[in-house]
Amino acid sequence: MVPDLNQELQAQRSLPGETLPRHAGICSKYLTALGLFALLSMASMPLRAISCATQASLQAPDREALLAAGNVIAGDVAGQNFDRLQASLLPAVVGDWESIRGVAQSAAPILKGGKVYWGDGYLLDASDLKGPADTEFFCTNADSAATMTITLRSLPAGRYALLIGDYEGAPLAGQLALILGTDATAAGKWKLGGIFVREGAFDGHDGVWYWRHARELAGKKAVWSAWFSFDAARWLLIPVDFLSSPHLEKLNKEQSQLAANPSDSLPLTVTGTGADAGKSWRITGLHFDATLHTPDVGLVYESTGLSEPVAARAEAIAVMSALLKLHPELRENFHGLWAYGEKDGKRSYAIELAMRDIP
Repeated sequence: MVPDLNQELQAQRSLPGETLPRHAGICSKYLTALGLFALLSMASMPLRAISCATQASLQAPDREALLAAGNVIAGDVAGQNFDRLQASLLPAVVGDWESIRGVAQSAAPILKGGKVYWGDGYLLDASDLKGPADTEFFCTNADSAATMTITLRSLPAGRYALLIGDYEGAPLAGQLALILGTDATAAGKWKLGGIFVREGAFDGHDGVWYWRHARELAGKKAVWSAWFSFDAARWLLIPVDFLSSPHLEKLNKEQSQLAANPSDSLPLTVTGTGADAGKSWRITGLHFDATLHTPDVGLVYESTGLSEPVAARAEAIAVMSALLKLHPELRENFHGLWAYGEKDGKRSYAIELAMRDIP
């Protein structure tokens, strides 16, 4: 029987601009964040532990200052006010502005139509560092029931904060995370060090739904669909990859207990049918893909190097069709497929099609 994950994972909602538990106990294709923390990682290596204060233990001045800074920056991201956003950067990331701007631009469709409700806030004190260091913060909630771990690489000495908010009312249930840091050149004002954005739902289904669905698929022995559904759940539950928690560890463990990881089948040779009978391609990569804000599966294949667009498209579709003939259950559990052609180690073609459009 599938446990009631809503009871396990869902917490209180909050008023706009307020900070109350939202992702406590949930926390985790590419990481949509850039800036000072582009090297964030959960690598297993020696780390320095400093101090973390959760939102419940924040002093009123810290809480109010963080909310004030977070609300302004969130408004600038959602409103695409790039001049003000650039002016809010920490000095250490000024040189990364174009990359940060790109992330902010990508946030527009994800946050559109919603209003931010701050769910989690962590004050991270690394003032005692002697120089940039890989740093681990252990953040325990008020009742000591769960400890979140925030892992930052090459962190300079200073005071930082992580704010995580939901855009309620947005069709994609957008999630925004901000890394803030105090600027010693501006009287300790909180400024922007990194932006992280992800969807919070696909077609009205959140991470809890996908976690439950992954368990159901596992019970039906639909291993590939279960694997990618666990990936979807992880993607939707939290917008950052450098935060770990007991619930995330539980999700990872359940996924690892599946009969197989699709990547273990690589390289996978697929063969064409019909007009493509006799042709074969090697698939060298498989992953969950939310590039278009839909739950897709991405595949990387060895292209024959066709340069004519119509022929390259036909080849990509043939590879998609061949994969779905091996794993037809993917059709009913995901929106579509991405096919990324590679020739001599370089990307030669990419296309996304809905399942209904793949023969």
